[in-house]
Amino acid sequence: MPGLMVVSDLDGTLLDHETYSWQAAAPALALLKQRGIPLILATSKTAAEVRGLHRELGLGALPAIVENGAGLYRPGVADGAEPGYARIRAALEALPDRLRQRFRGFGDMTAAEIAETTGLPEQGAALARRREHSEPGLWMGGDGDLRAFLQALDRQGIHARHGGRFLTLSLGRTKADGLRQVAAELSPDTVIALGDAPNDVDLLQAADIGVIVRNDHAPAIAQLPEEAVGRIRRTKKIGPEGWNDAVIGLVQELQKAGD
Repeated sequence: MPGLMVVSDLDGTLLDHETYSWQAAAPALALLKQRGIPLILATSKTAAEVRGLHRELGLGALPAIVENGAGLYRPGVADGAEPGYARIRAALEALPDRLRQRFRGFGDMTAAEIAETTGLPEQGAALARRREHSEPGLWMGGDGDLRAFLQALDRQGIHARHGGRFLTLSLGRTKADGLRQVAAELSPDTVIALGDAPNDVDLLQAADIGVIVRNDHAPAIAQLPEEAVGRIRRTKKIGPEGWNDAVIGLVQELQKAGD
């Protein structure tokens, strides 16, 4: 099926919420590989974090959408200091001390501090610290200072997005922007996107078919207008089990429609 592309969130979607295993989705992953359907990972993780999983899944030269769409990971291209990340850090350092001291980004923390804050093992925290396109951090001030902080950064073209514990700064790109960039390169006829949390909504809505994967551990995605016409669907099963059923079902459905 050369005209199909699948774009997927990771944690709670393709990966189990508790074990981070994708094994329950193995049949669907094998089907995609057999049919030559590209799978594009779309994650908040850095390129350094996603590299091992990308290799483990055998995704070859396909790109992955990283740092919540702020950039792309391309296998074989070394990660390193990107102008985007340098620009964000420079914008932070240009803030008045009163505002700058209220934000503690990953670039201000050691790997041990990130591990303590996130629950990641220290080795994983070190990979999460290798930012290229965005800067997550903790806000430690009040609402008034936060408004001033966000306004000052906005004047420099830096956007902020709340995601649970962290406030993440970027140049404004989202997973949906990453999807559109990869789709422009691969030229699929149909794009399926899968995600489990509210920060995946723009990704689901940018696809031809979106799938909300059930995750009982995350905030629920409110009913979306596209669900009424079947352009966005929901799985009954959780995580990679739901992912597996949805992908196999959609591949078969689209195959029949094309016959």
